Order: sequence, then structure tokens, then C-alpha cells
Amino acid sequence: MIPIADPELGVEERERVLDVMDSGQIAGGPEVEAFEAEFADYCDAEYAVATTNGTTALHAALVACGIGPGDTVLTTPFSFVATANTIRLAGAEPVFAEVDPETYNLDPDATEQLIRARGGVDAIMPVHLYGLPAAMDRFVDLAEEYDAALIEDAAQAHGAEVGGERVGAIGDAGCFSFYPTKNMTTGEGGMVTTDSEEVATRVREFVNHGRAPGAGYEHVSVGHNFRLTDMAAAIGRIQLERLPGFNERRRENAARLTEGLGESVVTPVEPDGYRHVYHQYTVRTENREALIERLERNEVGYGIYYPSCIHQYEAYDDYDVHTPVAERAATEVLSLPVHPNLTEEGIDGVISAVADREVSRV
Repeated sequence: MIPIADPELGVEERERVLDVMDSGQIAGGPEVEAFEAEFADYCDAEYAVATTNGTTALHAALVACGIGPGDTVLTTPFSFVATANTIRLAGAEPVFAEVDPETYNLDPDATEQLIRARGGVDAIMPVHLYGLPAAMDRFVDLAEEYDAALIEDAAQAHGAEVGGERVGAIGDAGCFSFYPTKNMTTGEGGMVTTDSEEVATRVREFVNHGRAPGAGYEHVSVGHNFRLTDMAAAIGRIQLERLPGFNERRRENAARLTEGLGESVVTPVEPDGYRHVYHQYTVRTENREALIERLERNEVGYGIYYPSCIHQYEAYDDYDVHTPVAERAATEVLSLPVHPNLTEEGIDGVISAVADREVSRV
């Protein structure tokens, strides 16, 4: 079986966790502080604050950017549900705009039209879906023009770049997930990155019961316990060192897949000036069930991210949304193995199954 994901945790991660356990400082200690500093440096951001997962990172970033009851946040309907759930958890309402038919990311033209029709929004939250950055130059301009906060959902895009700039440090805040299947992992974990000292301070308060940093039991606001553990941070520090290599292998595997698949399916795009890190290698076909049958017959793992748009879930029944491009994509996309541990034989196996033919290697 060729798995859709294969997290790579080795001896170094294990030894670092044991060191933390032996130290007795397993939460709120030096490993978290070091991980935050190193991740901020990697993203070319001034600050980074660790959280329990990508969902809590999004929630904390929204609150830190002043988003709350009565506010509206424009985002994509084609993402994991946490993107919209966190907006609602912050007390605001998501507004869904159409996606680009080639990248599946939030369409900046549709975004601008919807903002103008509404007379403005309080925040824009593009998602860097599958590891491909959204059109951040456009979203930066729109956020400035309409005085809206700009929050990047970078949960799938560790190390992705647009115009030579790493995601996570382009908007007012960037949010990452370290779930096991992501490009790097801490088991569970998240991170908020920002160039704003004020946003970083508010995030730090929110994830620590509303405590002012360094103030002990001085609770200046209402918050949660969204703190990352030192054991998770210890894993993250090693994974961050390995991330450039992980991403390069993902890109190499993606290039091999694109070359081998030809016109069997619609393969991912990488626009000029963008650096895709292929959290998922997502293809498109009008006959997804036939493709699934071939993959299962050849023991090739796959995933459908995502089988429905967010507004089509029962929890969003009261949302009146019409995004036909996103809705059609949800019925046609399928993700194939692209992870760093994919072997040459594995890549050939994926290509053979998708194309329904033997792969001839020169």
C-alpha cells in the first residue's frame, strides 16, 4: 500500500523529547520559547506564538486582530471547516467568496466584488490551500483599501513563498498547524506569526488565560488555555530543521508526478513567482469514482480534501451562499501521495494507477 501520508519522526525527535522529560520542565519552558524564536526567524516574522493546534492559532489571531461580535470576515468556502468555525467562535460571521478554478484559492476579483457589494468587511482570511500561496499582493491591497485585517490561514503552507516572501509574515497575522500530516509536525500544535508587537502580545495573553506576559496571576482579559507543551515544541524544533529538506522532496515528487501523469488528470499549477510546497498533490477529474477504483485496485492511498464546501455542511445550513466554482471543485478533486518518504517505485505506482497503464522508465 502506498500511503497518502507518512509522518517522518526519527531518533533526534525522540532524544529531544526524552531530554525534556528528564528536565522536569515539560510545559511553558525554554523549548517553547526557542521554537517560537526559530519559527519566527524561518518565516521572516518579528514574532511567533505557539498554540495547541492550527485551529486555536486561527482563533487567537482573529481575537488579537480585534475581530469579535458584529464583525464579518471574508474567506473561502473551499477549505477545512476550522477556517470558518474559528470566525464564528470569535463571535464574528464568515462571508464566503468564490475560488479561482485553477488554484482553488480565494479569488481576489470575487473578493473585491463582494467587499464592494457589502460596503466593506472587517477582515480577510485567505487560505494557502494545499501548500500554494493565495494571491497575497491583491489581498494586501484590498485590506489596505477597505481598512480590513488580513489574516493568513497558512496551516498547509510551511515554507511556501509568493514574490520571494514567505507566507505567515505578509498579513497582519499568519496561522500554522503542526498536525501529523502537515509538512512538519509536533504531533498536535500551531503557531501565530506576526510583525506586530501588539498582535503578538494579545495572542500570548489569549492563549494563556488572558494573563499579561510575565504578570503571574494578573489576568487582563478573558482567554483560554491554548498553550503548547515543551515536549511538542522539542519535536517541532527538530522538524523545523528538517523542513527545507522535506519541502524539496515534496517538490521533486510533485514534478515527477506532473511529468508522468500527462493529460490523465488536471494536475496542480504553480503560477510564476509562487513557491508551492505541496502539502497535498491535488488533481482533478470529471470521473472521480473511476479514478478511486483504479487507485484502490492498485493499493494507492488517496484523500479528498474537501468533499463539500463549508457552507454545505449542516452546521452552516442557515448560510445562503452561491459559489459554483468551489462547489464543482469539491466534486472533482482528489489528492495523491506526495510525501517525502515516497520512493521512486512508489511514484511510478501512483502514475501507473492514475493513468491506468504501465510506466516506462528511460
